[in-house]
Amino acid sequence: MTTPRADLPVLPGVLTAEEARATVAALLAQQREDGALPWFRGHHLDPWDHTEAAMALDAAGEHEAAARAYAWLARHQNPDGSWYAAYHDGDFERPTDRSRESNFCAYVAVGTYHHWLATGDTAFVDTMWPVVKAALGFVLGLQQPGGEIGWKREADGTPVTDALLTGSSSVLHALRCGLALAAARGEAQPDWELAAGELRHAIRHHPERFLDKSRYSMDWYYPVLGGALEGAEAKARLAARWDEFVVPGLGCRCVVPNPWVTGGESAELALALWAVGDTDRAVGILRDLGRLRDTETGLYWTGYVYEDDALWPREQTTWTAGALLLAVAALAGEPATCGVFGAGLPDGIGETVGGCACGVG
Repeated sequence: MTTPRADLPVLPGVLTAEEARATVAALLAQQREDGALPWFRGHHLDPWDHTEAAMALDAAGEHEAAARAYAWLARHQNPDGSWYAAYHDGDFERPTDRSRESNFCAYVAVGTYHHWLATGDTAFVDTMWPVVKAALGFVLGLQQPGGEIGWKREADGTPVTDALLTGSSSVLHALRCGLALAAARGEAQPDWELAAGELRHAIRHHPERFLDKSRYSMDWYYPVLGGALEGAEAKARLAARWDEFVVPGLGCRCVVPNPWVTGGESAELALALWAVGDTDRAVGILRDLGRLRDTETGLYWTGYVYEDDALWPREQTTWTAGALLLAVAALAGEPATCGVFGAGLPDGIGETVGGCACGVG
């Protein structure tokens, strides 16, 4: 029997070393030789979920595979700093959705910072830094006067100025990771600092600036996961709608009132709970995901319709497994994942948690 890697994400009652090894092997099997990580073989790739799966590989010590994933992003970045919303697996020169979503493009900053924390590879950061700067430049071109981030640019370049709370919260996380990278390189980015402060203020104080997607659990927990809310404020937000979104013994609904719990949302909720120090409930949510695990493949089904006792859709996505591995890594104390999702990232200028808002309205 092969000796388990010492750096595999393992959590008693949730994921054993053998199970972690199987899940990581399954992720590696889904990765293309060029580094691409589609949802699953034959499906499409989007840059956000590609990055999440790459981060899971880093959390499991598979740094070379993760680096290939980031090299794929560098090769496919558009001249304006963006990526298309979806690429066809097996023919990545043929995008299936030529719109360019802001949070999809921003997330490379989170992945790059995570890889650097995991490896200390300064040459990698030197290569990816221009990619990150271009990506965040594209995203901030969609920031609105109120601080929120417009959803996307259409295929013809038309900006969609409507903002999504989940997407903007993810962009805030990316800006904070970008600022951490900038600090590590000794390169000030005052525009990012101001943008992050204005965005945080919008998320915390101006819900009217975002489309109403309150039926979706991501809009509930993402302001916590992205770091807009911390401490007592974050705990209060999670407590306020806990009974609406969490089904005891099953996990987190994707959307109310549908009787459907999903693995990705449940794992991300566990990360948000970990970030506020609620480790018991975080572990409990992850234990509930055991019913979604396919013991033959090591991957996880996307969701479970509990009124029908049915797994649905019948797909096992790299990003569901990736989210689970990242949540386990944070709860297990893996330093890079804790550094990316925990407290300590730069806040930006003009808005600090627990302080006054200066220069933003």
